[in-house]
Amino acid sequence: MSNQEELGKVERFFESILFGHRKLVIAVFAVLSVFFAYHAVQLKPDASFQKMVPVTHPFIANYLNYENELRPLGNVLRIAVHNKNGTIYEAEFLEKLRLITDEVFYIPGVDRGNLSSIWTPNVMWRQVTEEGLRMGPVIGQGFSGSPEQIEAVKANVERSGRIGSLVSNDQRSAIILAPLLEVDPDTGEKLSYGKLSAQIEEVVRDKYQSDDISIHITGFAKVVGDLIDGSKDIAGFFAITFVLTVILLLWYSRCWKSTAATIFCCSLAVIWHLGSVSLLGFGLDPYSILVPFLTFAIGVSHAIQNVRTMAAERFQGANKIDAAKATFHLLFVPGSVALLADAVGFSTLLVIEIGVIRELAISASIGVAVIIFTKMFLLPVLMSYTDVTERGLKQVAKQEASKHTVSHLLSRLTEKKVAYGVSAAAALILVAGLFASADIKIGDLDPGAPELRPDSRYNQDVKFLVENYSTSSDVFVVMVETPAGECGAYPVASVVDRFQWEMENLEGVEGTVSLFTVMKNIIAGFNGGNPKWLAISRDRFISNGAHKNIPTTLYNSECSMTPVILFLSDHKAETLERVVAKVEAFAAENDSADAKFILAAGNSGIEAATNIVVEQAQKTMLLLVYGIVGALVWWEFKSFRVMLAIMIPLFITEVLCKVIMVQLNLGIKVATLPVIALGVGIGVDYGIYIYNRLESFLAKGLNFKDAYFETLRSTGVAVALTAVTLALGVFTWAFSAIKFQADMGLLLAFMFLWNMVGAVVLIPALVRLFAFGAVKKRFGPSVEAPGR
Repeated sequence: MSNQEELGKVERFFESILFGHRKLVIAVFAVLSVFFAYHAVQLKPDASFQKMVPVTHPFIANYLNYENELRPLGNVLRIAVHNKNGTIYEAEFLEKLRLITDEVFYIPGVDRGNLSSIWTPNVMWRQVTEEGLRMGPVIGQGFSGSPEQIEAVKANVERSGRIGSLVSNDQRSAIILAPLLEVDPDTGEKLSYGKLSAQIEEVVRDKYQSDDISIHITGFAKVVGDLIDGSKDIAGFFAITFVLTVILLLWYSRCWKSTAATIFCCSLAVIWHLGSVSLLGFGLDPYSILVPFLTFAIGVSHAIQNVRTMAAERFQGANKIDAAKATFHLLFVPGSVALLADAVGFSTLLVIEIGVIRELAISASIGVAVIIFTKMFLLPVLMSYTDVTERGLKQVAKQEASKHTVSHLLSRLTEKKVAYGVSAAAALILVAGLFASADIKIGDLDPGAPELRPDSRYNQDVKFLVENYSTSSDVFVVMVETPAGECGAYPVASVVDRFQWEMENLEGVEGTVSLFTVMKNIIAGFNGGNPKWLAISRDRFISNGAHKNIPTTLYNSECSMTPVILFLSDHKAETLERVVAKVEAFAAENDSADAKFILAAGNSGIEAATNIVVEQAQKTMLLLVYGIVGALVWWEFKSFRVMLAIMIPLFITEVLCKVIMVQLNLGIKVATLPVIALGVGIGVDYGIYIYNRLESFLAKGLNFKDAYFETLRSTGVAVALTAVTLALGVFTWAFSAIKFQADMGLLLAFMFLWNMVGAVVLIPALVRLFAFGAVKKRFGPSVEAPGR
């Protein structure tokens, strides 16, 4: 049995159900809609540290293996309290710093045992005296703020070596370091970044910031919190998109009934989508919160074909039920294949082993699945009741009476000479695009948090810390594994010392700290502060004596791992690549039974792993999306050359999208990689609809040029409107406070519009050049226009 016969059976089967039991179909959809709506309202914001990182990558696996020991170096909030009118050595300021430290201590999710500020007892000072090494907390018990005590605090801060890290270089601000727990040990619940960020703002910034005091907060949790907060504007953007889409549909169809039925079904798709996501146990994170936009936009863009076809059938004299049936027949196959291609484009994102992207892929695939039900099945049934208004029929008559100047002009693309010219121009654009996109980078290319606007409060806080502290917030941690109890032994010290020296001489590394950095200072302190003793010692008794006075954050409880902390100038992709390459080269040459260097922890180490995963996944993802979408197109049209004619415009658009990314200084990363898969998956819809209609006219005996003219006349405007609707649905993101959402909106809008241009202009030209023989073989010599 042929492919078309099989599809015909499927069409007849669904038609008998849909139109033979219309009231039952509507009742079933109504019950399901109530069910999904109930679950949709239970959706909550959901973001976690582990969802944002590639947990299966070796770097992250190594970090998670030592997560408890490395927590102070991983997911940490940095809260800088700045005295605008003086230094930190004022009684009133120090009291406020104490109050803020206490406030942060009691915030759920904070790792209280590792909380650090000059008020916490784990921040110590050390001093070499005639009596030996003295030490104590920077601010001791019984501090009352007297001038003598404040002078003592000032001396203790200087002796602690924390200027540039916990205290600013100008000593006008001090930092509270708050490591976070992913799971609350009291309740067992996951850390809510949205609640944490809101609470930090409420009990710290709003409560203590004034004309005299400014608060600056950075860290992964604050970035996610700001993203969640910025995502609240999405509801407003959705409302704008909704209104503009209604206006666009009314302008196109002049039929309020068709518009109402279309908008109703597409809104229903969003409700089904959100309810399904909730049933799967997912929440809405800053990435997946955009998917309902796509669900609505894709639904409307496909439904435009229903509106146009239904109106045309009614204009030709069919009654409303027969017109609805004809619409179902004409659009079921191309619509289903196009939606399946959309789902394939989304599902290829599953190869990216990052939780938020995988959830986005699943969520988007669900969105496409519900569109198949609401648009393909429910909409034709509803339109069999709503019909087309008189004004809508008059609009069809007006369109039919039009001269179709643009369609006549574009139909010349089927002529051989014109096709050669257009194809040559496309080849030049492709070559230029490949050359211009060669400079595209992997990862972040901007300082601070590129997900947020450069002028956002978070990025201004990052700027404050960079300008006032020597210790960078871009921390890359290398773990050195040793035999148990040997982390402070000389063989380890020797190789780690050489490693630190080599890394400190690497571009992008501002400084390093390890157990042995502190050990050298303590050994020198034991020997009267003589700089000659500022070195590691072969004597085990000396090193053991020094080891007792070193903070436990610099080694684990079994003394089988010690971290080496690298402070980087930034977290740009090239900096991380350089650091990773250097560490791996050093490890390859120096790993031994005594010490093994493994990567990586710290915010920059985790970002380096993410960049590696994205770089590897993009190639696999592109091969899959083009391979599977191409296979679907081939299955539908049974011609490899026709498949190429439909797929080549998609590839050109992808290349041009990368050119725009280079111009906008955007790298390929978690936020931008999905754009390519979405653009290809959704962009192929235009080609499928156009070529399907083209074949239907060729089957009626029209020559190629006339068939393409009829395709444009009947479907061309709908295809163009589809592109505009899709672009409109995502372009509103450009006004988001969240930069990565704005970037995604601009890139997707470009891809949707340019894919439409490529489909309308390039497909007929490419088919004419290298697929015309296959078309003639299938439809006969009549496809050749006289004299061509």
